[in-house]
Amino acid sequence: MNNYSHMKVLIIEDEPFAQEELKRLLALCDKNITVWECIDSVEDSIIWLEEPNEPDLIFMDIQLSDGLSFDIFKHTEVKAPVIFTTAYDEYAIQAFKVNSIDYLLKPVEEEALKLALKKYATLKQKFAAPTQAFFSAEQVEQLIKLNKKEYKSRFVTQIGDRIKHIDVELVAYFYADDDTVYLVTTDKKKYIINYTLDQLERLLDPKYFFRINRKYIARITAIGDVHKYFNSRLKVMLLPPVDDEILISRVKVPDFLDWMDG
Repeated sequence: MNNYSHMKVLIIEDEPFAQEELKRLLALCDKNITVWECIDSVEDSIIWLEEPNEPDLIFMDIQLSDGLSFDIFKHTEVKAPVIFTTAYDEYAIQAFKVNSIDYLLKPVEEEALKLALKKYATLKQKFAAPTQAFFSAEQVEQLIKLNKKEYKSRFVTQIGDRIKHIDVELVAYFYADDDTVYLVTTDKKKYIINYTLDQLERLLDPKYFFRINRKYIARITAIGDVHKYFNSRLKVMLLPPVDDEILISRVKVPDFLDWMDG
């Protein structure tokens, strides 16, 4: 067994069960590992990492309660190596671009966790320069090229026994209502589509579409008035109008404004 004495671990994970399960597995791997803190959001992670806290290793879920954990790297310096944990494997390319030393698919298995910790111990010396990634610029560039894809240009929906296609240029926004996702067109028509918002976020061209919050993805032409709101957030009016109050979190505001600016 490896000795991880005095090793301090930060867990960034928004599911309480997943937090407890990871703590349990870490204790099985080595009882000397101390879980320093568990954080469940991008915003709280940024605040915590901006304090003088220096964990030895971070376990980071990719999809958090208020966005993707990659946003953390945009807003603060992450000095510790990171092991990503996620139920989805399509984020591997992005994980290679930050401090990632491994990528574990959920449900995390004890043997896979042991191998990841062993890899951390082997590569520990390379973190003398904390922000150095374990992949060269050339490797990252090759991975990005491999990951390039065409974005969706149309969607198919079924109305009774009739099948209809809708060009993406006609879409104003998508929104989720419980487990159902709707496509709303610029002329106020609404259709059910068989995609989740997480899937749509990967399929839509980010030049034109933005994930405003957990419920809405909007096209740039559907953004109406934008107002400053309490706690450094923004309030967005969509076109066609919606009954919901559309708020953008403080963490997402810079990305949203950059997106609007083109």
